[in-house]
Amino acid sequence: MKQLIDKLEQEHCLTKENYVRLMQNTSPELTEYLFQKARDIRHRIYGHDVYIRGLIEFTNYCKNDCLYCGIRRSNRNAERYRLTKDDILSCCETGYSVGFRTFVLQGGEDPYFSDERVVDLIKSIKKRFPDCAVTLSIGEKSRESYRAFFDAGADRYLLRHETANPRHYAKLHPKELTLENRIRCLHDLKSIGFQVGCGFMVGSPYQTLDNIAEDLLFIEKFKPHMVGIGPFISQHDTPFHDKPNGTLEQTLFLLGIIRLILPDVLLPATTALGTIHPKGRELGILAGANVVMPNLSPVGVRKKYQLYDNKIAVGEEAVEGYNNLKIRMKSIGYETVISRGDHKTMRNA
Repeated sequence: MKQLIDKLEQEHCLTKENYVRLMQNTSPELTEYLFQKARDIRHRIYGHDVYIRGLIEFTNYCKNDCLYCGIRRSNRNAERYRLTKDDILSCCETGYSVGFRTFVLQGGEDPYFSDERVVDLIKSIKKRFPDCAVTLSIGEKSRESYRAFFDAGADRYLLRHETANPRHYAKLHPKELTLENRIRCLHDLKSIGFQVGCGFMVGSPYQTLDNIAEDLLFIEKFKPHMVGIGPFISQHDTPFHDKPNGTLEQTLFLLGIIRLILPDVLLPATTALGTIHPKGRELGILAGANVVMPNLSPVGVRKKYQLYDNKIAVGEEAVEGYNNLKIRMKSIGYETVISRGDHKTMRNA
């Protein structure tokens, strides 16, 4: 199996069958071999820097009904909220004061936030914080909408593809959502000029190793600037409330694999990783990740943005959370940096 990891390191691709073989034959020795390769690559390209993204969960209204998601429209127990423009700018002000230079506006697909409102938010943030990057994570839109956001100054867009297999996609989503449209969105975003992130849940219901291998092949071909993966964690008010969660071990292994596929990728150690293990984010960094996304949302709304159960840091003030994260990263030999943290191919764009 080490030969397959060596091949992946050199060629940045494997066959579907070989990805499956790797996942079927994991062992502590093989896993550490992979992680060392992944760390070596990320150190060569990004050093020991960890890029910080300030996450602002600005609305938990959503018109969609994805079966895994706690803010799906059918969840009558969700306590809905929307942040005002002043709320969002205040979150940015707090983050900027301690060193954040990227703000991630994440929310459900909320019709209230029209293109005009989103454009106004982007322009307002860019005017007040011109040296900062704005990342959007607000779902599927038209090409015209994406163009308007880009022209307003948005730099990046996160849109997990969730699964590259259409049959699996249909088991996770309502009929009105299709993998074909999700992929169309990703290609539109990339062609417009965004730094684009895709990704998937590890251990999602009905997922097979073949499905994961298909995801890896999609990532090889699409070559996103960012890849966000995290373990599936069930939410008690969804149809998947009784499905088993994804595992730390498989998620970490796949982080290492993705680093070898895309050596210069921006790869987060996600909040979900920190939720399933007390040191999940540190372990993610040691597996090859180089981004963390602490929460800048007001403490009063964090529990309401419950995509999954038991999310960490819902009661932690933003500055306190950031300082805690800096200490955690330092304890494993890494440094959080005051930087936009752009993909290396986009640094002069």
